[in-house]
Amino acid sequence: MGFFNVFSKKKKEKLGEGLEKTKASVFSKLTKAVAGKSKVDEEVLDNLEEILVTSDVGVSTTLKIIQRIEERVAKDKYLGTSELNRILKEEIAALLNENDNGELLSFDFEKRELPYVIMVVGVNGVGKTTTIGKLAHHFKNAGKSVVLGASDTFRAAAVDQLTIWAERVGVPIVTQGMGADPASVAFDTLKSAVANHNEVVIIDTAGRLHNKINLMNELTKIKKVMQKVIPDAPHEILLILDASTGQNAIEQAKQFTAATEVNALALTKLDGTAKGGVAIGISDQFRIPVKYIGIGEQMEDLQIFNKFEFVDTLFDH
Repeated sequence: MGFFNVFSKKKKEKLGEGLEKTKASVFSKLTKAVAGKSKVDEEVLDNLEEILVTSDVGVSTTLKIIQRIEERVAKDKYLGTSELNRILKEEIAALLNENDNGELLSFDFEKRELPYVIMVVGVNGVGKTTTIGKLAHHFKNAGKSVVLGASDTFRAAAVDQLTIWAERVGVPIVTQGMGADPASVAFDTLKSAVANHNEVVIIDTAGRLHNKINLMNELTKIKKVMQKVIPDAPHEILLILDASTGQNAIEQAKQFTAATEVNALALTKLDGTAKGGVAIGISDQFRIPVKYIGIGEQMEDLQIFNKFEFVDTLFDH
């Protein structure tokens, strides 16, 4: 799982702070749901279903969770409402464990002769550029040499923003300016990375989803051109999703996974929303690992997503 997978006490505290809005929302609703009730009955379960759906866990994932709790209630007729929080945590964790989408992508730099290439996709405004900057910071802190490629050439602001992040982190960037061929920028970036023995390449791409066919063609072209330099590039296609958009993030995931071979997800802006439940829904619904979560504005506020720590923290009251 790489170099920043250790879930330290400090990281767990930061995760707790980042999920504060979601936690406050879920717990206030749970308290109301069980008010005046001593045991988990049909009304409590109906209320719980509404809580999960309105917390953006998603309908299909919510129904799975409710079914599991119903089965426990059927076995233990006197299941108390005081135990609901613990049971909810256990059943969500069990569901995510059963739907495990495999080990997170890992990479062994020592065995690699060529750079590890990450192509970043996602619509405008989801925090794509910021996430690239934070990723570059983490890799650099781990002693890896990083180069960025500004292949989102449809917006001058995108190139400018990525250049600012490159300067802030202290890593080189390859640009050709607005209107340049995105594939050409990616090609030049990989050629530069190979020549300079860089270990990690992060390529930004245009954040558009208005026409899936155009998007697919563009991303396919970028991939093919990169493979002229590094045959198995990109090793990671990282889709950035804004957690604060809730169910819209799930819809974007469907669109992008249909358009290109996404093999890793990052959820941003979890600290600014009460819709953190979307991380549970996305982990359950897609056979693609949520690899990173953004829980703040600082460069250090990007964490490897550990779904069990996430559920633990979310229901730790």
